[in-house]
Order: sequence, then C-alpha cells, then structure tokens
Amino acid sequence: MPIRILNTPVTLEELRRLAADQFGDFVKAVVDVGRGVMAIGGELHADEEATLLDEGARQADLWGINLYPDRPVEEMVEFDSMINVRPSQSNRSRGVEDPTVRRQIQVIVERLVVR
Repeated sequence: MPIRILNTPVTLEELRRLAADQFGDFVKAVVDVGRGVMAIGGELHADEEATLLDEGARQADLWGINLYPDRPVEEMVEFDSMINVRPSQSNRSRGVEDPTVRRQIQVIVERLVVR
C-alpha cells in the first residue's frame, strides 16, 4: 500500500482495512507535530518518516506511533518506534518521553481519525 500523508480525516474503518492488509491489528504512522499531518501506510516508520521529510518536514517534528483502531480511544495510540530514539532531543527511548509532545500527537490523531 502506498504511503499517504493525511491532512484530512480518515475513518476507523479505513484504518481497520489498512491494518488487516499489513500487520493485523495496527497501523504504523508518523506524526509531524510541526505541520499537524500524519503519514500512514508504510511497512516501517522510517519509510513514512522519509516521505514526510521529502515533503518538507523537519526531522525534529516527526514521531513514530502505532494506531490500534479496535482499542478504546484512550488506548488507540502506542508511542513506540525506533525513529523516536533521539538523545539530541532528550528522548532516549522508543517512546515519546515529553508529555507536551505526547499531547500534541494525541490532538493530531484525534483530529485526523474519525470515530
């Protein structure tokens, strides 16, 4: 499936179809907190990250997540990706350690995923 950059909402049903075609129960995504968009459809977070960078994103604004469309809204986003390991930004894990950035990601996901 080609990588899509979302700046308009996608439905949970679309995410379910994408998940079924790829990983079963989740979709990998990269959120650009600077521009308020999200890339989905890549096999790797790094593929989505590269697509966003090609479109003019700043590396420091990109964060990898997994979306589980069948989980309750408060559990849908999993902050786990190798692209998140950034000691230069004080993020030393695969998660997103800064609560402000986590909230920015949540807000973007809530705007771009229609329940």
